[in-house]
Amino acid sequence: MSALLKVGEVVMRFGGVTAVGGVSFEVGRRSICGLIGPNGAGKTTLFNCISGIYRPTAGRIAFEGQDITGAPRHRMAGMGIGRTFQNLALFRTLSVRDNVLAGAHSRGKSGFAAAAFRLASARREEEEAEERLRPLLSMLDLAGVAGVPVAALPFGTQKRVEMARALIGEPKLLLLDEPAGGLNHSEVDGLAGLLLDIRERFSLSILLVEHHMNLVMRVSDKVVALDFGKKIADGTPAEVRADPEVIRAYLGEEAVQHGRAA
Repeated sequence: MSALLKVGEVVMRFGGVTAVGGVSFEVGRRSICGLIGPNGAGKTTLFNCISGIYRPTAGRIAFEGQDITGAPRHRMAGMGIGRTFQNLALFRTLSVRDNVLAGAHSRGKSGFAAAAFRLASARREEEEAEERLRPLLSMLDLAGVAGVPVAALPFGTQKRVEMARALIGEPKLLLLDEPAGGLNHSEVDGLAGLLLDIRERFSLSILLVEHHMNLVMRVSDKVVALDFGKKIADGTPAEVRADPEVIRAYLGEEAVQHGRAA
């Protein structure tokens, strides 16, 4: 079976600085891929290339066999790519319900005029979004706060709202940028189970950028490690965890030498 996402020799330069230097990897269908690396490794830059925020300097990004390199950000949801952000991008004065439903509009096909004049096609899309909303709020434990403005909710709950907004568009690929950031230990444990549940229920793939190594290793089918904009490892969690280049990037040369001596 062909990969859902293929990243081929992607390069991203900012002036004379190479933030990503020829990175290639694949994300399989219905799989979870963790993207890890120390601060400044190029993870977020690569993520932004995949999601259309940056146009790569060189290389190719393909989704379902279609070249999406440099495709505008607003087209991503319509192609089946959903995303959350490290810094929450929610409408803080709107309710949970309205924030989540905003994610459904990105997949709408009826157009602005149909929505403005409440034509049948727009009404049908709204009804379909409402049908998807109820089970989604229940699954993410948001039903009890559906009418509450997101600004009044704890950070961990807001994270789930943003995830629900990405999921209501029924993506085939979900890009998660630091979903465990700011969460406490019990919330991270809950997130691990939630990600596995989402993969199964929605039959989608997840590309996960995360500093929380325990979470990445628990949920990922494969892990890609970056350092200084280059790929240094690509394999199963066990393979990447034991890779000398990964150990060196996180813990330094002394740790590698200690491991060999042991």
